Amino acid sequence: MKQSTTLIPTLREVPADAEIKSHQLLLRAGYMRQNSSGVYSFMPLGKKVLQKIENIVREEMDNAGAVELLMPALQQAEFWQESGRWYTYGPELMRLKDRNDREFALGATHEEVVTSLIRDEIKSYKRLPLTVYQIQTKFRDEKRPRFGLLRGREFIMKDAYSFHANQDSLDKAYQKLFQAYSNIFARCGLDYRAVIADSGAMGGKDTHEFMALSEVGEDTIAYSDSSDYAANIEMAPVITQYEKSQEAPAAMEKVHTPDQRTIEEVAAHLSVSADKCIKSLLFKIDDRHVLVLVRGDHEVNDIKLKNHFNASTVELAAPAETKEIVGCAVGSLGPVDVSDKVTVIADHAVKAIVNGVTGANEEGYHYINVNPEQDFHADEYLDLRFITEGDVSPDGKGKIIFAKGIEVGHVFKLGTRYSEAMNAVYLDENGRTQPMIMGCYGIGVSRTLAAVAEQFNDEKGLVWPVDLAPYQVHLIPVNMKNEEQAGLAEELYSQLKAEHLDVLMDDRQERPGVKFADSDLIGIPVRITVGKMAAEGIVEVKDRRTGEMFEISKENLIDQVRNLLSKQ
Repeated sequence: MKQSTTLIPTLREVPADAEIKSHQLLLRAGYMRQNSSGVYSFMPLGKKVLQKIENIVREEMDNAGAVELLMPALQQAEFWQESGRWYTYGPELMRLKDRNDREFALGATHEEVVTSLIRDEIKSYKRLPLTVYQIQTKFRDEKRPRFGLLRGREFIMKDAYSFHANQDSLDKAYQKLFQAYSNIFARCGLDYRAVIADSGAMGGKDTHEFMALSEVGEDTIAYSDSSDYAANIEMAPVITQYEKSQEAPAAMEKVHTPDQRTIEEVAAHLSVSADKCIKSLLFKIDDRHVLVLVRGDHEVNDIKLKNHFNASTVELAAPAETKEIVGCAVGSLGPVDVSDKVTVIADHAVKAIVNGVTGANEEGYHYINVNPEQDFHADEYLDLRFITEGDVSPDGKGKIIFAKGIEVGHVFKLGTRYSEAMNAVYLDENGRTQPMIMGCYGIGVSRTLAAVAEQFNDEKGLVWPVDLAPYQVHLIPVNMKNEEQAGLAEELYSQLKAEHLDVLMDDRQERPGVKFADSDLIGIPVRITVGKMAAEGIVEVKDRRTGEMFEISKENLIDQVRNLLSKQ
């Protein structure tokens, strides 16, 4: 491709609203342009990288036995109403009506559509298992689009769905797709982890997220320093064993704590450490109120609450609601003499507290010398807190450390969540009607592009892995008005293309400094400069990744280029 005939609108300045490296560089290097908040156009360079990611995805999905189809982005409301998600998905689902006042949604995901398709086409166990996938634009009305392609309102996704007659079949497909995802992200060059995750609004269980490690990631990964254990922080169980101190229990006493509402304020006022305090939070879990107790230096994990109660919604009770149920403000909550109408559950760490501090359910007062099961009763002791760095790894091997991650893929075992709701059934070998068992497997294609850009850059610009780079070679004649340089550049351009190397030739009438700066910014793996030694058939070759440069004769150029590409 000649650079004068394509569209690569580079920018010298960093766009004001671009907060992270990938967003800044993809805009500056001309890979994309913003149309509106969270909505982007992919320019020619960006489209080429997307296509390379998509090709890798297709190869690995096809190797895993999946078949590609394409479903509509415009989805009728009836399907979502059948599954029940029309009423529960939330404002992220973009809803609209046609001229006949019929309701539709722009596809945020495709469980409902694919389930309706398969239920109409497959009636017998003989047609199962089946895995289908598509690569398509998705729409979600994010409240706060940010970080460029990492949180947008329109994005490109690969979503796959498998259908099975039994659990063993689903388990095998899950492992096959898990391996396919591992292959995909490895081929994209990502430093990633597959972590145990929560299925959220998707439903189902047994799920893993694939996280590209990055400081700008919005998810925290808890992983072992001594094994391959890794989980999203919200899913990591705590196996720490707590031992009570040898301190003798004292008599509980109410003390005045004026204007002391947070754990930090109360602990400082009473000259105790936060781990001697009991944090009490009133949650509304579906239609019931639950007082949750954790140690003062710990945080309540609402996902663990949701999973324990198998709840649809978990939220902190509003201040007015708290006052109505317990009779005091949030900062004075405690478990002593709490109403029988309120369920009390506590984290395991609370049971080990001796002579602790807790709210007295009276504004401006706390109890000291509080001892669990002596001064208050918990209905259950559970693992309710977020794991912390330094905790024992849940697999018993090593200690937990944290890292930030960008979610680029997610695999779920959905079970019969959608097939039962939408009557997607088949006849088994005994002629009995059974619901299909389903799996779901998603990859953020445009997110993967951004995650790679986030991991592969330097102070000069992007540094693409060879398999994803828009071009393999950037050919730069320093001066197109110089006949020897222009002639040799054209000769090499034809030769590189004949050798099936993907080459971009900068034939613009620009200053050398502009060409070199743009080349570094764009991040093509190998740069060939045709300059002052063109008459002798000598060019300069630069490895973008290492910065290493060589002077090479045109006769040896192809071998040198292939050698450099093979090392990246």
